[in-house]
Amino acid sequence: MNPDPQDRAPGDGELPAPAALGKVAVLSGGRSAEREVSMMSGAGVLAALRSRGVDAHPFDPAERALDELRREGFARAFIALHGRYGEDGTVQGALELLGIPYTGSGVMASAIAMDKVYTKRIWTTHGLPTPAFALACSVAEVSEAAARFGLPMAVKPSREGSTIGFTKMVSADQAQAAFEIARRHDDDVLCEEFVDGRELTVAVIGSGARARALPVIEIVAPAGNYDYQNKYFRDDTRYVCPAELSQALADELAELSLHAYRAIGCEGWGRVDIMLRRADERPWLLEVNTSPGMTGHSLVPMAARAVGMSYEELCLRILASASLKIGARA
Repeated sequence: MNPDPQDRAPGDGELPAPAALGKVAVLSGGRSAEREVSMMSGAGVLAALRSRGVDAHPFDPAERALDELRREGFARAFIALHGRYGEDGTVQGALELLGIPYTGSGVMASAIAMDKVYTKRIWTTHGLPTPAFALACSVAEVSEAAARFGLPMAVKPSREGSTIGFTKMVSADQAQAAFEIARRHDDDVLCEEFVDGRELTVAVIGSGARARALPVIEIVAPAGNYDYQNKYFRDDTRYVCPAELSQALADELAELSLHAYRAIGCEGWGRVDIMLRRADERPWLLEVNTSPGMTGHSLVPMAARAVGMSYEELCLRILASASLKIGARA
C-alpha cells in the first residue's frame, strides 16, 4: 500500500537503507528541448545515488521503451526529465500504468504546472498574485496584449521551460518576431505583464501539509538576462542563498510558495519562481517547476545545502518519497 501523500516529506525522518529502495531507474534525456540539461541532471543524480549504495541505473526514454522498466525489474524511478514528455504528466501516466513508483508530482499536477496559462488560472482562483496575462493565437493578439499591459512585456510558449522561446518585448515592432519565436515551441503563446524587480526562487520539498520551503534564492544574471545559457552554462550568474531579505519578507515568500505549490497539487518536490517588484517589494508568481534541474548550476541543491542537506542526501530523500499517486488515493 502506498503512503498517504500528506505523510510524504522528503526532508524529514531517517534516511532509508539503500537495499530497501530496490533497483532504481534514473530517467533522463528524453525528447524535449531540455534534453541536454536533463542528461546533466540525470548524471548527477545517478552518481549521487550510487555513492550512497543505491542500485541505480540510467534510463533514457528517448532510446528505450518504458515497458522495459517492468520487464527488467525496476522497483522505482527517479524522474530527472525536464520539459515535454517528462515533466508534463505523460511519463507519470505511463509509470502509473506500469505500477512503478516515481518521484515528484502526479499526472494532473505535472500537466497543469507545465502549462503556464492553466497554472496562472488556478492561482488566480486562489487569489494568489501572478502578473496579468493573455493567451495569443496571432501576431495581432500579441500587439493587443502589449497595448493593454504596456512595454516591456514577456512573450513565451505556455508549455516550455528554461526560458526557451522567451522574448522580452520592448517595442511594438517586435510583436511578429516574439510571436514566431514562441510559436516554434508551442501553439499556445503566453503574453505576460513584465515585472521589473528581483528574480527569486523557492524550492519546496514534501507533500500536503508537511511540505516545507527551503531558503529563498536570488538570481543575479548578467544584464538581468537569466536565459538558457546563463542558467546552465555560464559562471558569471550570481546566486544569493539565502537571499538578502528581511525575515518577515522571507517568511511571506515561503508561505506564498507553499500555497502556490499546494494549489496546483504538487507533491514530492518542486521549485516556485517569483519576481519581487522593485517599486514596492510585492511578490508575483511566475511558474512552478515539478522536475527542477539537478545540475551543478541548479537551485534546489543549492537551497538544500543552505539547510545542511548534501546533494547526495537530497537525492536519496527525494527517491525515498517515490510513490504511485493515483494508487495512493484509491
